[in-house]
Parts: sequence; C-alpha cells; structure tokens
Amino acid sequence: MNRSSPTDAAPIAPAFTGTTVDRLSELRADRGEVERLLKHPRAAVLGASADSVLIDADGEPRLLRRPVEGHVNPYQPILLGLDGGEPLFAADLDDPEIQSQLEETGRGRLVSLREAGTLLPQAEGGLAAYLVALLNWHRRHRFCANCGAQTRVAEAGLSRRCPTCRATHFPRTDPVVIMLVDDGQGNVLLGRRLGLAEGRFSILAGYVAPGETPEEAVSREVLEESGVRAHSPRYVASQPWPFPASLMLGFEASADRGDDPVPQPGEMVEVRWFSLDEIAAAGSFETTGADGHPHAGLRLPGEVSIARMLIDAWAARGGRRL
Repeated sequence: MNRSSPTDAAPIAPAFTGTTVDRLSELRADRGEVERLLKHPRAAVLGASADSVLIDADGEPRLLRRPVEGHVNPYQPILLGLDGGEPLFAADLDDPEIQSQLEETGRGRLVSLREAGTLLPQAEGGLAAYLVALLNWHRRHRFCANCGAQTRVAEAGLSRRCPTCRATHFPRTDPVVIMLVDDGQGNVLLGRRLGLAEGRFSILAGYVAPGETPEEAVSREVLEESGVRAHSPRYVASQPWPFPASLMLGFEASADRGDDPVPQPGEMVEVRWFSLDEIAAAGSFETTGADGHPHAGLRLPGEVSIARMLIDAWAARGGRRL
C-alpha cells in the first residue's frame, strides 16, 4: 500500500457517483413531452432487480440499453433522464413479465450492483446506482403510507400519487454517517458487526437521528458502538448506497486514547484499534493474494465501498488525518 504524503493524496471519487444524466425535472409533469421521449428513436430502457443490474455482455462494460417498446409501461413510465441525447427509462427485472422477455431475448448479463461498481466506468456506475435506488423506492411504495390505497407512478417516476387521498409521495434517502476515527498516533478504530465473517472489520457507521446534524451523529454513533469519545469530525466525501436507499456521509474524526474500546451488545462483536502497519499489511494481502499475513487475518471492506476508500486514503497519507 503506497504511503504518499497528504499533499499527494488524490481526491476520493467513490463508486456509484458521477452520473451525467439530466433528470429532466422541469418537463416530467408534461405528459406530451414524456410521450415524445418514449417515441424518440434513441430511447432505451435499463433493467435492474433489487440489488443487480443488467449489463452488456459484449464490448466495453456498460449498462445494457434495450428498445423501449415492450419493456416500459407507457401509462406509468419511469424516466431516468437524458444521457447524451438518449432518453433512458427504467424496467423492474423483478417483474415476472419483464423476466420472461429477458429470457426470450437472451441479451445481457445480470450482475450484482457491488460487482457493477467495480466493472463499470465512473459515470455508468453512478447511473447504475440511480437506477437501482429509484426502482427500489417504487417497489417499496406501491401503497400509500397515508391511507393504504394503491399508488400510481406520477411525474414519469419522480413521485407516486394516491388516487384516494391525493397524497403525493417522493423518493427518500436515509442519511448515514460513516467515519474513520484515528488517535493521532497512526492507529484507526475498526469494528466487526454481527453477521460479518471472522476477521472482517470496517470503520463505524450509523443513521443520522431526527433532529441531529451529521457531525453530532458521528460523535454519538462512535460512543454508542465503541465507548470511545470522538471529536473534531470533518466531512470528506459521500456515496449513494442503494441497499435499498441510503446516502453514506464519509467523515474523519479524532479520538484520544483511553480505555480499550468496548463493543455495543447486540450490534458489534469486536471493536479495536489497528495500526497503520496492520492496515497496510491487510491491504497488501488482498491485492497480491498472498497466502497468510501476520495480523490475525484482518480483512478490510470491499473496494467498492466508501469505507475502504476512507481507509486507503488515510493509509496513503501515512496514517495522518486530512
């Protein structure tokens, strides 16, 4: 793992960011404009399931573009936007009818969104996250939270409307803070949650509570999950995380070494400090595939995650904060 100086560190560009699509918010309520886009000669549809996307199996990795006809409900279309003059629509691959159409054509390859984040170019990865997040929201909001009636797609997918109580529902994203906490001496705080394999550690994370700022959430979550008092949180970067609908707000924070970290019962299995050397060895092990390394099998988060990007950026600066 390269240990460059803080000034040499490249800006963090997390996977699932960088889409160039114009979401066309200003014309979605115009039914005539949406119909025009559906009939556009370059209109295409992108397909996704709850956690996978359909990519083109031939040539450069990209999301598979298929003809709109037969794949999009013209009465309730879900418009993604305009990409280089190409209108893009979304199709739910969990829909049995869409699945049968896909089997008939035999085109494309379905891959997990996490795999897509490593395969696709930056802009296509951002588009994949947008596609999955929007479809996940539509799947989970088919009924009105106000009265329970079935809702309908409105504004070409930007919202859903209840025909009974007239309530309009918009896509939501849950803010989550994820923070790299160091002690100023070249050590970083990592935890292992329930359900994670032995040796699989990550930085700490948690949802922002109502009436709380992200900075306040950083301090609270670190204390709740480890008993460590973190301070001086600094925002670094963010990443959409559509599993199903979160926005990861990446922070760095400091903590003074005191008592050993204590995992929160029922959520964390282990929480401990790891040295820069341990982090570097774990990163080198995963990159080279060497069989065994001297730090008890520490395994870092997957490279598609902002957690790994924050860890790698910290290690590249020699264990120093920004």
